[in-house]
Parts: sequence; structure tokens; C-alpha cells
Amino acid sequence: MKIVFGLTFAAILAPLIVQAQNSNATNELIPQIAVTGRGEVKVSPDRATIQVSVQTRATTAAAAAAENATRQQSVMGALRALGLGNDQLSTVNYNVYPEQRYDQGKEPVIVAYNVTNTILVDVRKLDQVGPVIDAALSHGANMITSLQFYASNTETARRAAIATAIEKARADAETAAHAARGSLGTLLEINIGAYSPPPPRPMMMMARAAGVAQADTPINPGEETLSVEVSTRWRFIAGQ
Repeated sequence: MKIVFGLTFAAILAPLIVQAQNSNATNELIPQIAVTGRGEVKVSPDRATIQVSVQTRATTAAAAAAENATRQQSVMGALRALGLGNDQLSTVNYNVYPEQRYDQGKEPVIVAYNVTNTILVDVRKLDQVGPVIDAALSHGANMITSLQFYASNTETARRAAIATAIEKARADAETAAHAARGSLGTLLEINIGAYSPPPPRPMMMMARAAGVAQADTPINPGEETLSVEVSTRWRFIAGQ
């Protein structure tokens, strides 16, 4: 019974394999036009991330760390007072390293210790970016190591970019078909590539001198470009 079943299954399967191979061969012989299109959409950032650092220096590691902890606690307290929750404040770096003096012919001597504590602030309202920077710097932070704007929801913009990319691909395919004295047929294949989010824009600055008055920090996120590429294949209908 097993032998008969195997022969019967093979007999049924063989024509299907031949038919599939013939179908693939037929598709390969169809005249086609392959075109890649790119769509771009402007997006307005609605959020930002800021890296706020406190750097301290003392003759011992313990003293530098203690001063750093006091100042960073003051910074985080000021940011919480602006309405930022704990889920918007996270430590991303803590570093203790010795500062050494090198004299010719002598062993290096440790003259001080530096401690750096960096927190990442997730700002969900752009009008808070300036106040966050000012509050951090006025409560003990002495470095803003990065400021990056981003859009929290890019799905609508991404789909609009896809539509634009396909329209451009079709227009190019039609131009190519007419130039070849034919016409554009049906769409055979479309592949949507990964979209390119707006690149981050880093910014660095140091704290203002103590006791020096300064106006509120102005912030303007501007607009960013989101892009998507699609690759398409179209049937080419040759002219008479």
C-alpha cells in the first residue's frame, strides 16, 4: 500500500511542478520595466531628548562623587518641578576617572578625580526644551552634551511618502515605455524599502558662568525630511 501511495502522489505532483516551472519561465520572458521611486515628506518634530551632565572634580574620588550626587539631585529636582516624571529621566552614563600629572622620568601622579553623571531627559512638549535646559544649568549641570528633536508618530508621513514614491515610479515607467514606442502595462511587483528617519542634530554647550544673567534659551526645531524608496516592475506592451 505504501508503494502504491508513493507512486500516485508522485504522478500527481509531477505535472504541478512542470506547470510552475513553465509559469516562471513565461514571466521571465514578459517584457518589463523596472523603476525605483523615492518619496519625501516634511515632518515637524514634536519631542526632544536632552543629555544633561554634571561634572565635578576633587582631590579624592569620594569627594568628587559626593559633590556630583548633590548637584545632580538638585538638577533632577528642578526638572521634576517642571512636570517631568521619572519615566522621562534616566541615567545613561556615570564615569569616575583620575586626572594624572606626568613628569619626565617619574611615575604618573594622581592630582584629582573627575566624576561625570549624565541623564537623558525625554521632553514631550517642545515648549519645555528651553526651560529644561535653563533649569538644569541653573541647578548644577555644567554640560548639555546633546539635543535631538524627533517626531513621535511618523506613520502618516511615511504612508504619504510611499504614495509619492509610487507615483514617481509610475511616471518614470510611463515615460520609458512611450520612449520605447510602447505603452505601460499592469504592475507586476512592488517592494517598499525601509524609510529613512530624519537624522539627529546634536548640539553641545557649556553652562553659563555663575551669577551671570541670561535670557531664556531659544529653541527652534524646524522641519525634517522623511524619505521612502520603492522598487517596481511593470509589464511593457510593445507597439505595433
